[in-house]
Amino acid sequence: MNGTLKLLVVDDDAATLDSIAGAVGPDDLRLLGATGAEPALEMMAREQPHIILLDPAVAGLDLLDRMLDFDPGATIFVISAQHSVETAVEAIRRGAHDFLHKPLALDALRQRVEQWNAEAGERCRTLQLDQQLMRAYRFEGMVGRSPLMLDVYSRIRRVAPHFSTVLVTGETGTGKELVAAALHKLSPMSRGPFVFCNSTAIVETLFESELFGYVKGAFTGAVQDRAGLFEFASGGTLFMDEIGELPLAAQSKLLRVLQNQEVQRVGSPAARKVDVRVVAATNRDLHQMVVQKQFRDDLYYRLSMVEIQLPRLVTRKEDLPLLERHFIESFAAKYKKSVRGITRRAQALLARYSWPGNVRELENILGYACMMADREVVDIRDFPERLRTQATTEHATPDESMLPLDELDRRHARKVMDRVGGNRVRAAGILGISRATLYRLLPKNASA
Repeated sequence: MNGTLKLLVVDDDAATLDSIAGAVGPDDLRLLGATGAEPALEMMAREQPHIILLDPAVAGLDLLDRMLDFDPGATIFVISAQHSVETAVEAIRRGAHDFLHKPLALDALRQRVEQWNAEAGERCRTLQLDQQLMRAYRFEGMVGRSPLMLDVYSRIRRVAPHFSTVLVTGETGTGKELVAAALHKLSPMSRGPFVFCNSTAIVETLFESELFGYVKGAFTGAVQDRAGLFEFASGGTLFMDEIGELPLAAQSKLLRVLQNQEVQRVGSPAARKVDVRVVAATNRDLHQMVVQKQFRDDLYYRLSMVEIQLPRLVTRKEDLPLLERHFIESFAAKYKKSVRGITRRAQALLARYSWPGNVRELENILGYACMMADREVVDIRDFPERLRTQATTEHATPDESMLPLDELDRRHARKVMDRVGGNRVRAAGILGISRATLYRLLPKNASA
């Protein structure tokens, strides 16, 4: 690991600190001590210790709550001479990593320090691997390593050198504009302009003049000649977002442009040659619109010769960790914050959420969280209230909504255990709890 391991002991008995110092030695770690709640919190803020040993005799378990509020990712061991199962269970339930009895077994403590050092080194290596994965699975502004997204990347690479029209479909927030930009960048027209057209932002009566341009005097207010979007995009790519909103009258003229690569300005008898590749995008079912006579079938077949369909975020949740790291790094740099990660319990909440707004919603939520975070990690409390509430309530069925919290926790833990094949280490990591807490929820003899 980089740097010296810091161990903070919060205990009103100076002998505890002395015995730990004698057991672990000066080369193993930097030992810090505090005998009261406020000094402990000040030491925690100033030194950012890697591990904390906390005797609740100092200020009760409320100090544990305050420490975890300050740093939800802190590794805190509660130590006590009082052999109370109730205290141990309560400490672990509140977020302690484990409960150790006093007097501390110093040989075991020395082994724990070595283990913590090894785990810290492993975390550093894991972080480096994560950063390598980020580089490997970033593709033209998109992030993902799921089979669904790798297939999207493959289609873009194969289509980009050859396409004249592409239809990109998917729900709002799935990244259709990123696909269009990637197609343009990887095409032979990449040196030309990339022009964006949002069909929903154009008044219906102005579609024709916006797309194809007009000449002076063509209508009231046309005081000079003006090129349309197709002419602006000539030599490059025109991205037509929300193509399903295009009026039928404009659809027929668009089809003619796609077939002939010619535009006719409103009020002009002359045609002008253009060289434009078109990427059309929609979140609507164009095939169903064709059946309902709301979209021209010939235009649909022309656009959909090549179709790239983007998956919903909920169908590729294995991409969530990469997306979270990508957005946190981006917003931390943007806001000049020292945010470097996200707590496990926050990740677990994001994994449970259904993501109706897809990747765009995740981006907005993590942007808000990075703005609100006052520590190095994003936690649940940094999320918008609607997410904290909705993600909790929608996860419960009507029958579950009236169950005690302990039973809800137990049921959810069982579901996670099933998904990871009974691997308790992985399940505890996903749930954002210690293995001791998981064993309390699901004893070995409990049925899954």
